Amino acid sequence: MSDAYLWLRLIHVLSATLLFGTGLGTAFHMYVTHKSGNVTAIASATRNTILADWLFIATSGIIQPVSGLFMVHIAGYDYFESWLVATYFLYVITAVCWTRVVALQYRIRSLAVAAAAANSPLSADYYSAMRLWFILGWPAFISLVIIFVLMVMRPSLW
Repeated sequence: MSDAYLWLRLIHVLSATLLFGTGLGTAFHMYVTHKSGNVTAIASATRNTILADWLFIATSGIIQPVSGLFMVHIAGYDYFESWLVATYFLYVITAVCWTRVVALQYRIRSLAVAAAAANSPLSADYYSAMRLWFILGWPAFISLVIIFVLMVMRPSLW
């Protein structure tokens, strides 16, 4: 194995860990804070989740396909092997869900900040946005788990 491939694999594994771990951690934090019903804490948690999404998930989300495609090239895999095509498809599902989730987080944050400023309860719009945020998290999470399986098992699965 070439040094370039090993460095790319290290970067790829670290960014995958950061992507998955940050996503799971911030989702857990935001959901648990939501369940608390503390409007001020919800506004703060959502603000922090948005920041973490841009700092860690977005950057890792860019590094993943770039490093992955370079590794495919260096390793000599066919870009259209079934296990790779499956990962591309699952990654697109994850990206689409994540993009919508981030947009929802901005809406959730605005609604929570407004409720906190007015010292009022959270609105029905807030709960609707949180429900959709929760639902969209599942296909992204499941897709990433399956991608991890495909990356570890590679063609031996097929």
